[in-house]
Amino acid sequence: MAAPSPKPSRPCPEAIQGPPLLLQEIIGKKTCVAMAGSDVKPKSISRAKKWSEEIENLYRFQQAGYRDEIEYKQVKQVSMVDRWPETGYVKKLQRRDNTFYYYNKQRECDDKEVHNVKIYAY
Repeated sequence: MAAPSPKPSRPCPEAIQGPPLLLQEIIGKKTCVAMAGSDVKPKSISRAKKWSEEIENLYRFQQAGYRDEIEYKQVKQVSMVDRWPETGYVKKLQRRDNTFYYYNKQRECDDKEVHNVKIYAY
């Protein structure tokens, strides 16, 4: 009986483009972002060190009670998130209790809050 061949390493199943280069610089590691259709759990977590547009959006999702956009899309079964066209920041999110959070066009995550933002790697 032949020994089973080792599994070839391959990227995450159902993977799409990874996070922006800036986010990779902030957290210092590569991540694999999975599509919202699958039940995905994060493999690791890190804290934000400095503010960026990606951190701003993560802050907004976490204020509404979600890890990130992936979890929001899984829970709420939506394909698009309302965003401000001028800035690209999240405009409106629905919490788990079905109340809404509305956000401004400008930055809402103060520098003193940046370290509270969690960055999940998949």
